[in-house]
Amino acid sequence: MPRFAANLSMLYGEWDFLDRFEAAARDGFEAVECLFPYAWPAAEIAARLAGNGLRQVLLNASPGNWNSGERGLAALPGREAQFRAAIAQALRYAQTLACPRIHVMAGRVPESVAPESVLPTYLSNLRWAAAEAAREGVELLIEPINTRDMPGYLLTRQAQAHAILEEAGAPNLKVQMDLYHCQIMEGDVTTQLRQYLPTGRVGHLQIAGVPQRHEPDAGELNFPYLFSVIDQIAAAGHWAGWIGCEYRPAHGTRQGLGWLRAARSVCPAPPGVGEAVKAG
Repeated sequence: MPRFAANLSMLYGEWDFLDRFEAAARDGFEAVECLFPYAWPAAEIAARLAGNGLRQVLLNASPGNWNSGERGLAALPGREAQFRAAIAQALRYAQTLACPRIHVMAGRVPESVAPESVLPTYLSNLRWAAAEAAREGVELLIEPINTRDMPGYLLTRQAQAHAILEEAGAPNLKVQMDLYHCQIMEGDVTTQLRQYLPTGRVGHLQIAGVPQRHEPDAGELNFPYLFSVIDQIAAAGHWAGWIGCEYRPAHGTRQGLGWLRAARSVCPAPPGVGEAVKAG
């Protein structure tokens, strides 16, 4: 069975953020991820991780001013100083939380700007950030995001992201492959998993139901089948990463974990893990 990480920015919204760690652990999650943890002291988050036997496997660098519509700084000319400050902040949190991966958002490109014109800025920032992260033993991730949810976002397709990796030439720069975004933009998800996971250049997967971004057992994607594909790739030695559960629960988080119970029934968790999920 694939290894699942609860996204605490989207799951367990019924709890205050710092209380979501305990809730996720009670439901049998062994790892968590989140978007932007910077409103809470890193030391307090580390204590919640340790107290609940959890690993932090992913966090995002600051995207700029989210409330004003910014969705990343890496590809924005003239914002290099803010980008470097965001990377420095993210690396401090990653070190305190023993988090091995940071997602770096590219940003939105205004309609009046040709996307290719910002690529030199994007590549320069990624090379600098990857070098800084490498010194700390951290991977940087870039993620193609669909244009329906995030109009104007620079990076939208898997091949585009992998081409950026090739041009950047940084071994610790990898792709965050979100199957929700992949399905909306391109489809053919099974083929893309089989194409890209064996390259070793995918650092993290994420899931959600399509099209409403609810639980993965709701919508047009057959996730039990996709999990079996991922397991086959893993069994061949081509994948050993985590799958982030980055979806919006349709009702309550725990009420919607039937998909996780079903996945565990195919390959049960060890005794003592996931008791709250099994109990419903």
